[in-house]
Amino acid sequence: MSRGRRLSNCHRSKRHSRSTRAELQLPVSRVDRLLRERQGTQRLSSATPVFLTAVLEYLTANILDLAGKEASANHRVRISPEHVQRALTNNENLCHIFEPSPFSSQPTAAPTPSQEEVGMPRPPSPATPHQ
Repeated sequence: MSRGRRLSNCHRSKRHSRSTRAELQLPVSRVDRLLRERQGTQRLSSATPVFLTAVLEYLTANILDLAGKEASANHRVRISPEHVQRALTNNENLCHIFEPSPFSSQPTAAPTPSQEEVGMPRPPSPATPHQ
């Protein structure tokens, strides 16, 4: 009898998250929770957050791939925000996705940082002659 119990315990199925079942890296449960909070609706298909998570992961991978190519073109190993910005502006499809919409009041793409925000030194100001 103990042998039968042991076999049944060995074949117990493990619980897998929705991200694991869909073979995704981004969390499906978090996307589901955010969808339900933001939309104010509780009637969502169970496939909706999985599909949206897959789209977000695809876009993220595509952007990071292009940014990595941009960084290697500049002989850099680490991807910086400037590489991501250049990758978005150089790609026609991604540029179209992230352009400001006429229906929104705010632009969807992040603005390019100024020199002070990045931490670059300011260029020296021209010397004014003393009178």
